Amino acid sequence: MGWQSKTLAEVTELITDGSHNPPPAQDEGIPMLSARNISPAGIDLNAGFRLVSEKDFLEEVRRADPQPGDVLLTIVGTIGRTTIVSEHHLPFCLQRSVALLRPKDDLHPAYLNYWIQTPRLQRFFALNARGTAQKGVYLKTLKTAPVEYPDVEEQKSICAELDNSLSRLNACVHQLEIVQAKLKQARASILKAAVEGRLVETEAELVRRSGSYYEDAEELFERVNLEAATQPAEGRKRKGAPASIKPDTEAELPEPPVGWTWVRIDAVGAVQLGRQRTPKDHNGPHMCPYMRVANVFEDRIDLSDVKEMNFTPEEQETFRLEYGDILLNEGQSPHLVGRPAIWRDEVKNACFQNTLVRFRATDAVLPRYALIVFRAQLHARRYLKIAKITTNIAHLGAQRFASVEFPLAPLAEQQRIVAEVERRFSVLDQVEATVNASLRRCGQFRQAALKRALVGRDDD
Repeated sequence: MGWQSKTLAEVTELITDGSHNPPPAQDEGIPMLSARNISPAGIDLNAGFRLVSEKDFLEEVRRADPQPGDVLLTIVGTIGRTTIVSEHHLPFCLQRSVALLRPKDDLHPAYLNYWIQTPRLQRFFALNARGTAQKGVYLKTLKTAPVEYPDVEEQKSICAELDNSLSRLNACVHQLEIVQAKLKQARASILKAAVEGRLVETEAELVRRSGSYYEDAEELFERVNLEAATQPAEGRKRKGAPASIKPDTEAELPEPPVGWTWVRIDAVGAVQLGRQRTPKDHNGPHMCPYMRVANVFEDRIDLSDVKEMNFTPEEQETFRLEYGDILLNEGQSPHLVGRPAIWRDEVKNACFQNTLVRFRATDAVLPRYALIVFRAQLHARRYLKIAKITTNIAHLGAQRFASVEFPLAPLAEQQRIVAEVERRFSVLDQVEATVNASLRRCGQFRQAALKRALVGRDDD
């Protein structure tokens, strides 16, 4: 019998995804896996996962009962990674970023696993992914994906050839991904040390040895506020003062380093939600480029897709971006809410939408230091604690963000912290570039091996 050409719906008994509304994490329970746990080398529990209670598992998140031989496919975010379920990791449940495919008897699980990784299927995912904050492939679309396959015995022969070719490659990729995870942990550790006063010698320690005077954070804050109060209203970076400079937090904050102080975010900068997008503003006499959540990544502005809408001259005064402004994702996937980047006048006369929150620092804070604080808080999941979650999107809220604690350091110390963070990150950037280049080469080798094994079937 020759090769057959069918859709994924025709060759599987079940296609489903995981929970769209994950229940609260538990200290004990059943693992809930997400896309980051799925790799060609197998289910990776080193990437971290949450636990759900057995009750929640049975009543809310058990959309399917994973069985050995099922194929897991990432369908949100990084789309197209696959692995096969083994008895070793059962039981578990899934978040919505992962789909479960159960092949019928005439389709070998390993063959389906390899077929999905071919360039043809990867192009299918790229062409059919939808979404703004995070792209995903809908199950209805997934079911139409093409599958070409021979009889089961030939499938097994093809898989044996690929297993032999790719086993060492998979191990190499796994090790590179471990390095990637460690680089991410290193960045988070550097950021945490920076905002806790442990990265560089504090200003208080430096002047203690010399006996000279320095302006501590409280004096800095008072001086800047006093100078601002004497400026004309239109010249101030922040008009008025917050109701309280003390952070709005239920948790007891640790004692700050000597010379530092805790304040609210809006005590050291203006917090502004962007303007809502409406159909009537798609055209008009005052069209301006604007930033939205799809443009703001961590410490990076993506200009590959910049849209325009009409902002009146008055609205432009309110929502125009200035060099040094920090933009944070207001509406995002829960683990990415509050993702920040600094604006460096990448686009002239640009404004911003209400999917973003803008922070504009006073003279008490260096914008690059504020960015370090916000990145540290992002990695510590501080914003997730105050966000309101609807379906699978978390909303930061300008007022909730404004009331979060901010570790204010002396100005000279802020400068040294920024310099040291950037120095250390530049080293990590070089290592990461090497790792990414190696992963790309592994990917090219994998695609070449798949095309050789599926000769004449996975065409360009």
